[in-house]
Amino acid sequence: QGQLMESGGGSVQPGGSLRLACAAFGSIYDDHCMGWFRLAPGKEREAVASLYTSRGRMYYSDSVKGRFTISQDNDKKTLFLMMTNLNIDDAGMYFCAAGGTTSDGYCTTHDGYRTDVRNWALLRARLDTWGPGTRVDVSA
Repeated sequence: QGQLMESGGGSVQPGGSLRLACAAFGSIYDDHCMGWFRLAPGKEREAVASLYTSRGRMYYSDSVKGRFTISQDNDKKTLFLMMTNLNIDDAGMYFCAAGGTTSDGYCTTHDGYRTDVRNWALLRARLDTWGPGTRVDVSA
């Protein structure tokens, strides 16, 4: 239930930074599994990051660890992705996604699949709500 809307994409040079935001509308935000994916040209949709703050659990793909930071503002029902030291391999469409419910650091999807929210890549095909995406272009 609800909608997601990403923002903050744009064009940067290698080494630049961007902060993406995902605003949630409706009931999708609270107690739902949420995070970020991206789709680069010629590549599969990739899990980027997810967060479950109450348990201190975060997921980052190996390619973005140390450069990207996921956070959230519960009052504004917004998820963020701060991206630094961007390189050309980071270019693509970035999507916010949500689905299922979270409890005790785990995500349970509509079909009963349950896994640690840090196993974000495993949830790609099981999430019900996706934003339209925001484009990130990194070029010299």
